[in-house]
Amino acid sequence: MKKDTVFIQNTPLTVVQEQWLAELEQAGFINGCEHASIPVDEAVGRITAAPVFAHQSSPSYNAAAMDGIAVRFQDLLGASEGEPIILESTKFARVNTGNAIDDIFNAVVMIEDVHYHSDGSAELISPATPWQHIRNVGEDIVATELIVPEKHLIRPIDQGALLAAGITLVDVLVAPKVVVIPTGSELVEPGTQNKPGQIIEFNSRILSGYLKGWGADVTVYKHIPDDPELLEAAIIQAIEEADIVVTNAGASAGTKDFSAGILESVGKIITHGVAIKPGKPVILGLARNTPIIGLPGYPISAVLTLKLFGRPLIYSFLGLEPPAPQTTTALMSRPVHSSMGVDHFVRVTLGRVHDELIATPSGKGAGAVMSLVRADGLLTIPSGNEGVGAGERVTIELLRDHKEVDATLVITGSHDNIIDTMANQLHLAKPRVRVSSAHVGSMGGIMAIKRGEAHMAGSHLLDEETGEYNISFIKRFLSNLSLDLITLCYREQGLIVPKGNPKNIQSFSDMIAGEMIFINRQKGAGTRLLTDNLLKQQKIDSAQLHGYDHEEYTHMNIAAAVAGGHADAGMGIRAAANALGLDFIPVTEERYDLIIPKALQTDFRVDAVLNMMRKKSSFHDKVTSLGGYDLRDCGAVVYSQ
Repeated sequence: MKKDTVFIQNTPLTVVQEQWLAELEQAGFINGCEHASIPVDEAVGRITAAPVFAHQSSPSYNAAAMDGIAVRFQDLLGASEGEPIILESTKFARVNTGNAIDDIFNAVVMIEDVHYHSDGSAELISPATPWQHIRNVGEDIVATELIVPEKHLIRPIDQGALLAAGITLVDVLVAPKVVVIPTGSELVEPGTQNKPGQIIEFNSRILSGYLKGWGADVTVYKHIPDDPELLEAAIIQAIEEADIVVTNAGASAGTKDFSAGILESVGKIITHGVAIKPGKPVILGLARNTPIIGLPGYPISAVLTLKLFGRPLIYSFLGLEPPAPQTTTALMSRPVHSSMGVDHFVRVTLGRVHDELIATPSGKGAGAVMSLVRADGLLTIPSGNEGVGAGERVTIELLRDHKEVDATLVITGSHDNIIDTMANQLHLAKPRVRVSSAHVGSMGGIMAIKRGEAHMAGSHLLDEETGEYNISFIKRFLSNLSLDLITLCYREQGLIVPKGNPKNIQSFSDMIAGEMIFINRQKGAGTRLLTDNLLKQQKIDSAQLHGYDHEEYTHMNIAAAVAGGHADAGMGIRAAANALGLDFIPVTEERYDLIIPKALQTDFRVDAVLNMMRKKSSFHDKVTSLGGYDLRDCGAVVYSQ
């Protein structure tokens, strides 16, 4: 085994896909799955290996379609109210729905149209037509008729038709066996109290879920530590057991990335490194004609590369074409830059505002699993493009259903923990509303409203001269827009510090004197403006505050940085400190408003928010329980233009 093998290429995606397909065909992998005969009772969700034809007709006899009596239609010719026909009991037979019809009869009269006499005879006042209310042999299914074709996904209704046609066993494709091998000494199992340097192993659950959804039979090995001998043994075992092997992590060029060297020693590497972002270090190889995919460790990279190379592999094994993705077109809310020569895959959130679908990037880092949780779609920027511009119309591959996207409320601007509470309450509403929120700061929210990219924007911009929140900024930047400024809450802003405040921080002056580390909000955030105003009032130069240029985008990120020891303090809201068990030094109470264009206030999504704010409900109780909030003017219009 070559433990020190490192070769990450930068091969174009289309070239790699062609090479991969050619190698798989040469290895006999395409259409290589086996067949198995299984009971129809267990066949839902399986794929037929051959066309299935009816063994018998259904119904297999002439059957009554109604409750009533079976008759000869000839015996009722001329029957009317004026001249009813009376049939002796030997001339008809009582039947229920589904009963077999004796050969001597050729019609059924509904029970509602029959009048019985005391002697057992039946009086009828209308004629019958030949074979009325009789289900003929083979009316539904005729013996030898095709029930389902080859390569058909068996549905519950198909299962019923197969059984009705006398079929109890059906030949289906055997799902490819896939072994997933998570790697890394830092991994611990879910439920374990992880220590610094340890990561909960959740990637394999994500990967196996996708693989099962594509039709694979998946086995996940217990994670393998960073030991090349153990990893090699696990891969060799997986090759013996599986049709496809997937390793997760160890695909890059670090000192503990052993996958490439091991795969080179046990088989053949087709490529190591694809010109895509994220997911460049992916490894594709073959060992004993078994495809092996070495995925990067970051969850977004792993999911993307599995989708690019694992999904078509599953369908190829089954001899099927992958379903075409659902796509839509949208306008980009802001520019996205891309490196030349790389296929760039961007997660986006979607929302329909003013009848236009708006796409906004949902996150950057390949390790940010929540960016994919929140994403509604995937934007592909092909190699050779430097990016897309704001307002450019683009094609998006949908990760959610159209209906879910159309029910999305787009909130942008300043972050507040209330938005998460609001999102949960709206998710439970009827009709259900989904919230997509972008934390771009108060000024970012105002600009999004100006561009028509959001239903509402959260803002808490304090005008130092007037002492008023938001209004002067609206007049300056949104003067031509008809809108309402509606109060959501009053909230406490202050310094978030570690539990117990071990360094006894009470002010920025304390931090400067003790050379402590601060963590700041991004430019354009209302909290950043508050911080700058406080520093100005206290005549402190921001350059004196260590960490002033280190920015985060939400109050919870500030609290997490303090909790993790990355900073001694940061400005934020009390609710964020409470959420992570931190201490809080109050500085001021501020008003947090929502900017909502009047033209959007009749939209059912916006209306749901306004109703929730203005009616005393569990929403108010949940917000109050977070701490640091006062809802005394919740829902009140404080400015209109």
